[in-house]
Amino acid sequence: MVVPIQEAKRFMVEAMVAVGTVQQHAEQMADVLVAADYRGHYSHGLNRLEMYLADIETKTTDANAKPAVLKESPATAWVDGNNALGPVVGNFCMQLAIQKAEAVGVGWVVAKRSNHYGIAGWYTRTALQHGLLGMSFTNTSPLMGPTRAKEAALGTNPLSLAAPGKNGDSFVLDMATTAVAVGKIEMQRRKGEPITEGWAQDPQGQSTTDADLAFKTGCLMPLGGPEITSGYKGYGLGLLVETFCGVLAGSAFGPNIRRWMENTDRPADLGQCFVAINPQFFAPGFEDRMSSLMDHLRSMHPADPSKPVLVPGDPELNHMKMVDEQGGVPYHENQLKASAALAKRLAIRPLQEA
Repeated sequence: MVVPIQEAKRFMVEAMVAVGTVQQHAEQMADVLVAADYRGHYSHGLNRLEMYLADIETKTTDANAKPAVLKESPATAWVDGNNALGPVVGNFCMQLAIQKAEAVGVGWVVAKRSNHYGIAGWYTRTALQHGLLGMSFTNTSPLMGPTRAKEAALGTNPLSLAAPGKNGDSFVLDMATTAVAVGKIEMQRRKGEPITEGWAQDPQGQSTTDADLAFKTGCLMPLGGPEITSGYKGYGLGLLVETFCGVLAGSAFGPNIRRWMENTDRPADLGQCFVAINPQFFAPGFEDRMSSLMDHLRSMHPADPSKPVLVPGDPELNHMKMVDEQGGVPYHENQLKASAALAKRLAIRPLQEA
């Protein structure tokens, strides 16, 4: 079933409002979720909606709270998210970083007491719209097993960098520092399909392809998988993100963050970091050089002629083109069944196909 983008947003906004969220905050949340589905990151779109609703209904997230600046300088700020919705905190912080970058060249903002903020690339693309480089990082519930460990101690801890090229072209990196985001496990579990070797561990610390067991164990492998294939590098990147987020912002960090899907009334208290960099304060011609590099990479001879060399962000652009051509986002039937049940529970209009 294909669902028009505006219809998907309508459904998400109505669901958020139904549990007591003010319209403006509901729309900010829906914008991030729809953007994920539009770009092909289904693990972070409609699939995530019920998690946010549950946090609001159990009052572990304050849907109508607003973040506040605790301390700032011309180039930096420390923000208290006040347990608000992640996208509300993230949008506030990135806009603040952008203002600082436009004034003094760099804006570096960290936030404590935030919540899951969706795809990291949403915030870096915001900086991109101002001709700036953007970076975004967040810690998460402990889901990564450090190299040589049997238990999780760090989160999927994603990072994103967006850099502008010429004529609207851009480089947009958006990645977890685990082998995959936990949402990928969820999607395979929802579809009843196995996961790829090297994604997650079983209770004995061994790699498993059982999506259900992986989800219940809650211990993803770092980017790179086991130690022999350089998984320690993904572990190191996850610790880098944790340093910028939990440690620098004074939020919960590492194993101290509440567990994934834990039945608790304890707030997430996530730490997040947002950076904007104004290339005009550095060597002239940034966009020209960025485009020159991307053009070279894309024009390289591929090992497989059917698979051209891409730049990070290209797969998302291809998915967006596909969605535009078919008039909406194609959702898996199991996702649609779950959404229909949610609509019935909340007494809102179900999703309508294109």
